Amino acid sequence: MKQGIVKKGKVLAESIPTPVVSEGSILIKVHYSCISAGTEMTSVNTSKQSLVKRALNSPEEVKTAIEFAKDNGIVKTVQRVRGVLDGGKQTGYSIAGEVVAVGKEVDKFQIGDKVAAAGAGIANHAEFVDVPSNLVMRMPKNMDCKQASTVTLGGIALQGVRRADMKLGEICVVVGAGILGLLAVQMLKLSGVQVVVSDFDQKRLDLAKELGADLVINPQNEDLLKTVSNYTGGHGADAVLFTAATSSSKPLSESFKMCRKKGKVILVGVVGMEINRGDMYAKELDFLISTSYGPGRYDSNYEEKGLDYPFAFVRWTENRNMTEYLRLINSGSINVDKLIDAIYSIEKITDAFDSLQKEGAKPIIVLLDYADTDEQSISETKVALKTKKVSSNTVNVGLIGAGSFATGMHLPNMKAMGGKYNLKGVMSRTGFKSKSVADQFDAEYTTTNVEDILKDDNVDLVMIATRHDSHAELVMKSLKAGKHTFVEKPLAVNQEELDEIKAFYNSDIENKPVLMTGFNRRFSQFSQEIKKHTDKRINPLYIQYKMNAGHIPLDHWVHESGGRIVGEGCHLVDLMTFFTGSKISSISIEKVTPNNDKISAADNVSVVLKYEDGSVCNIQYFAVGSKKMSKEYMEIHYDEKTIVMDDYKSLKGYGVQLKEINKGRSDKGQREELEALYETLKGKKTDWPIELWDMIQTTEITFAI
Repeated sequence: MKQGIVKKGKVLAESIPTPVVSEGSILIKVHYSCISAGTEMTSVNTSKQSLVKRALNSPEEVKTAIEFAKDNGIVKTVQRVRGVLDGGKQTGYSIAGEVVAVGKEVDKFQIGDKVAAAGAGIANHAEFVDVPSNLVMRMPKNMDCKQASTVTLGGIALQGVRRADMKLGEICVVVGAGILGLLAVQMLKLSGVQVVVSDFDQKRLDLAKELGADLVINPQNEDLLKTVSNYTGGHGADAVLFTAATSSSKPLSESFKMCRKKGKVILVGVVGMEINRGDMYAKELDFLISTSYGPGRYDSNYEEKGLDYPFAFVRWTENRNMTEYLRLINSGSINVDKLIDAIYSIEKITDAFDSLQKEGAKPIIVLLDYADTDEQSISETKVALKTKKVSSNTVNVGLIGAGSFATGMHLPNMKAMGGKYNLKGVMSRTGFKSKSVADQFDAEYTTTNVEDILKDDNVDLVMIATRHDSHAELVMKSLKAGKHTFVEKPLAVNQEELDEIKAFYNSDIENKPVLMTGFNRRFSQFSQEIKKHTDKRINPLYIQYKMNAGHIPLDHWVHESGGRIVGEGCHLVDLMTFFTGSKISSISIEKVTPNNDKISAADNVSVVLKYEDGSVCNIQYFAVGSKKMSKEYMEIHYDEKTIVMDDYKSLKGYGVQLKEINKGRSDKGQREELEALYETLKGKKTDWPIELWDMIQTTEITFAI
């Protein structure tokens, strides 16, 4: 299918794998999508900037890059940043079309329904989009998809008007006569509000007047503040709805000055935020922010998981806002047709965006038309990129899940391993992400369908790097397809899933594939050096391991599906077993008791593992520590000897002559684990890198914790 991608100041129509409908979502064949001149053009212009200028404008992203560099080095960090920039960015967030597939757990929609949909990075400028149900609105009968494709802009304008909470007869100044401003004018008039509109574009002011504005003001021709003061009898406006986009703080100051005492300013657009206290204090003004489409926005439980807010308690969610907007258009109460200036085919998307940057009068609303979409393209989940000849000594890899860990760690490591691995195909739920990663790491094809990877006879190894809750299911699909399988930790998130994997290996199936879980720390040079010495011990080991895991907000997905112990603490259990080489005989656990909801008992745990060989291992996993302290620290004591490992950066022995290591960054064995797996897959070693009993024991212990 065709999708619009932003690259270096241009928006291009690229061939992307068609998405597959996911659970809780709806697959929509797009008829029209609406370009947001403000938000999207900002993204396009940002993509023109140099790396240095972007860094100066995005200090938080720079901080993230620095943290990544500390653990992974400058080379990998630069590769990652370049990969993201070269891959481009999706654009679009407002579409209308027809339902062509319905995911599991969705009962509000049927195939053939005409719908509108919203969501940045979801309702993209693309021939097909997969959208969670709470971001999809059924269109009124006989409604035109052109009008409905503006649904997101309508939702934003309506939420701004709701935040203003204007009463019949009050006066509101709308600053900016763009899409949002002109829609807001009509909504305010429907509410019985007197509307004043300010803009520098006389053509748009004339249109605002035609759509019902009581007074229009061009600040180039008349004094804005004096005119508003005169119109309001010297009192000032009851509210100012700011829908324009500017980096200057002057318009915000003027907005405060236009208000009456105890008035309010509602920010819907973008403005410089240098606030003069004197503009607000004497009048005791309220300054409100309108968050996009309304309640539910940026709440993953609402938008991604489909959990609605109770109607009685949240009357106007983002979905209900946008549904009401569609009703108002269909009833003739809001006129959108006068705002639509141009329609381009998806193939002409570059021209469409260029029209918004031309000199002089710019179009208000530009739509993209998908009328020529081939019906068969719904099945085009796979896009071939190239054909490569590889050596018989090379392991062909099919990647499932193209997230940050796979792209930041495993794929760069495979690429640097001198032809041992070849990236055959990349599968991601998002076609754009899949193709971007495939291009960056030289894959032969990209897909949104897991089956394309599993049915590829040339794929030797399936690498699973998705979210934790899908690991076990994908492992079983891969194993049943006869594929050797590498799965990032955890192997499973509950006992039922793990039992299914155990049953597979207990069955009489011949030539069972190799299974490996990404417990990488045992493969690090630190752990390998330690084990050379601890294997010579006379008496058991006493090990203390601290993981200063760091606080993660409790609404983050890592706390789901087994939580952080199952998802990360498993590394430590695996490492203890690696050193002891023994099975666990008993386990003791204590957790903190929080005084409030800031922290969780589940990720502040002390665990004592007793092994059959007599060793005792104390694991302290906590999220309440300082980030200034190193993340991981281990002491191993035995036979009057001590070994200390600090954050996989340094290794020191006391009473034992080991190879001391000092490195500038953490090296936790991710590359070495792939080396070990390669040796097994190519028959150079008969043993698995980690034995099955070992992986199962580790996983079951994390369930117990």
